[in-house]
Amino acid sequence: MDNISPQVQNQIAQFQQLQQQLQAILTQKLQMDAQVREMTRTVEELSKAPEDAVIYKSTGSLLIKAEGKEAVLKDIEEGKETLEIRLKSMERQEKALREKYQTMQEQINRAISTGLPLESQ
Repeated sequence: MDNISPQVQNQIAQFQQLQQQLQAILTQKLQMDAQVREMTRTVEELSKAPEDAVIYKSTGSLLIKAEGKEAVLKDIEEGKETLEIRLKSMERQEKALREKYQTMQEQINRAISTGLPLESQ
C-alpha cells in the first residue's frame, strides 16, 4: 500500500468501515427475521389453543398468567408489526449501503488499476 496515494488509502479505510456497517445490518436483519418467524409460529400455535386455555407470557425472567388468549394474540401481533416495520427500514438501509459499497468498490478498483485520483463524491 506504499505506492497508493493517501486519498485512496483513506477511501479504502472508509470502504472497510462500510463493509462492517453492512455486515452489522445483515446480522440484525437475520435476528429480526428469526424473531418475526418465531412470533408467526407462536400466533399459529396460540390460535389452535382453546379459548379457555391458561396462557402464560414471559415478562423478564418470569412467566405471568396472561389476561386471556386474545390479549396475548394482540400483544404478539403488535410486536410482530413493529418488528416488520423495523425490518423494512433495515432493508432500505441495506440497499443504500450496498449501492454505496458498489460505487466505492468501483472507484477504488479504478483508482488502483489506473493510478488516477479518486473521483469526488
